[in-house]
Amino acid sequence: MKLQTPAVFALGAAGYAALELLWRGRTHWTMALTGGAVLVGLRQLRRRVHEENPLSRCLCGAACITAAEYVVGCTVNRHFRLRVWDYSHEFGNVQGQICPKYAVLWTLLAAPIMLPK
Repeated sequence: MKLQTPAVFALGAAGYAALELLWRGRTHWTMALTGGAVLVGLRQLRRRVHEENPLSRCLCGAACITAAEYVVGCTVNRHFRLRVWDYSHEFGNVQGQICPKYAVLWTLLAAPIMLPK
């Protein structure tokens, strides 16, 4: 059964919020919205890169997640000052919003979505 976009969004929203609760012990409603939007985006991206090798597909997924994290981070953390997360203490961070450590984790997180053909 092929999921429709609203169902994919809901799955991403619930799934990401749950992962964040497990990882950090807390989440924010903006992360649920981000997770939903990212899963919808990854589904579209997978269709475009399905001919690429598996690692390339996962790296494309990680780039998509990292870009979304940067945009959302600049909006909620820097513009609205909600302090949802702060990676400024992490190696290689960019404005405290993204860092290599989590980009690697996003590669692993993207794998179940990006690997199936």
